[in-house]
Amino acid sequence: MRKIKREDEVIVIAGRDRGRVGEVVRVLPNGKLLVSGVNMVRKHQRGNPQTNEQAGIFSREAPIQASNVAIYNQEAGKADRVGIRVEDGKRIRFFKSSGALIDE
Repeated sequence: MRKIKREDEVIVIAGRDRGRVGEVVRVLPNGKLLVSGVNMVRKHQRGNPQTNEQAGIFSREAPIQASNVAIYNQEAGKADRVGIRVEDGKRIRFFKSSGALIDE
């Protein structure tokens, strides 16, 4: 079971965007994540008249390594570690610091 899933709120703990909080948009199979508003890059795009795409320079999220983010604990207001325990045959994620469940 992955410790960080789609729609989790994460905080960046390393890199140029350290301290930024965002929501996981997508989890990629190579161990990277797309986080909204984090690791923004400028993309130069050529126009295509057949599909009505505009040409220009656009900002979009680039993948960030999963090891550079940690799950964000709203109650504590900081990064936290994730634990997994089995209850009734189901795997449940919880915050290591408080023991509170993540998937409520």
